Amino acid sequence: MSHLLLSRLSDLSFRRYSLLHKTIRLFSSSSSSPCFPLSVEEKDSSGDGGMVGDVHLFDAATEGLVTVADKTIPVELVNGGIVVGASHGWLFFKDRHDHSVSMTDFYNSLALKKNATMVPMPTFTALHHCQTEVVWNVAMSTSPGQQEDEDDWVVGIKFLGNQLSFCRPRRDLRWTNVSAPFKIFNNSNLMFSKRDKTFKLPAPVGNYLCSWDIQFHKDEYPAPKLHKLLFHNLPQLPLSMWELLDSCPREDHWVESPSGESFLVKWYSRVSLSPSLSTLPIVMVFREEDRKDGIIKMCYTEDIGDICVFLSKSEAFCVPASSCPGLKPNSIYVADRVFSVYDLTTKTFNHFKYPIDAPEKISRVPCWLPPVSV
Repeated sequence: MSHLLLSRLSDLSFRRYSLLHKTIRLFSSSSSSPCFPLSVEEKDSSGDGGMVGDVHLFDAATEGLVTVADKTIPVELVNGGIVVGASHGWLFFKDRHDHSVSMTDFYNSLALKKNATMVPMPTFTALHHCQTEVVWNVAMSTSPGQQEDEDDWVVGIKFLGNQLSFCRPRRDLRWTNVSAPFKIFNNSNLMFSKRDKTFKLPAPVGNYLCSWDIQFHKDEYPAPKLHKLLFHNLPQLPLSMWELLDSCPREDHWVESPSGESFLVKWYSRVSLSPSLSTLPIVMVFREEDRKDGIIKMCYTEDIGDICVFLSKSEAFCVPASSCPGLKPNSIYVADRVFSVYDLTTKTFNHFKYPIDAPEKISRVPCWLPPVSV
């Protein structure tokens, strides 16, 4: 199953220890926590070219193992699907052979039904001087089936480079391609704002925010609106520290809390962890304070209250810690080069430990999955 679930977890900071192991049978009723897929163990053939197996996930709240038994694995995934992104718990797979793309609720519907839904996507087409081989991230206006017209959801794709592509999978036969108004968008992540009904993308260096309105004519997307970001209440750091941060790879994520608050999260992914830099804010959060005349005022904060932010190759999302006992409030959960929770108050990472009851062979889908009713 290694061809399905990407690379080994050898680069993540896991250690073995014994934790609660919860097994979910199909059609059980409970509420899930944010989870991170660890592996799928094939058991039997389903008879239609697919397989039946057990799905193993890391539960962010309990930091233990959750196993969903006897899940039917779609044939498209068995035959070599590569994860290219995720949103609302739906994963986007690219076929290794014909490069076709599809989205699936294989993980999102873990205990709701035996067979996952597979939705085929239009073939990618590249703009001039752009590429569509490497997807940076995926965002969606909503999860399919959660709106009045269940066919009227919008998918946005951010490629490595300047191209963005949008479509309504049940309606469009092809993608509508647009070029970002700035060059070098590689560290910016596309998201969908429920509050504004727009797709948003931070601009390079984080000084602007671009937004695309989804209330467009079906064959055309308008030019994005640009908002200038003004930052204040910055942390008091020596100039050398700011220069160090500027030299580090960084990802910018615009996220919204369930109550509608907006945050810009800057994650510096390779800051030195030497003791002399222990107080350096490796993750910086700015809260939107005011928006007027194309200008958004952003205030640096180390207190987002009960909120947890989840960053990965999935569209970023927020969860109230009080809604999932065990989650750490005022924290950023990250899963990519590191697999940890970052405490904004203490500015420290707590690296997750590897559950001792997890299978020996661990592969990973580098995407946090939001809570769902299971």
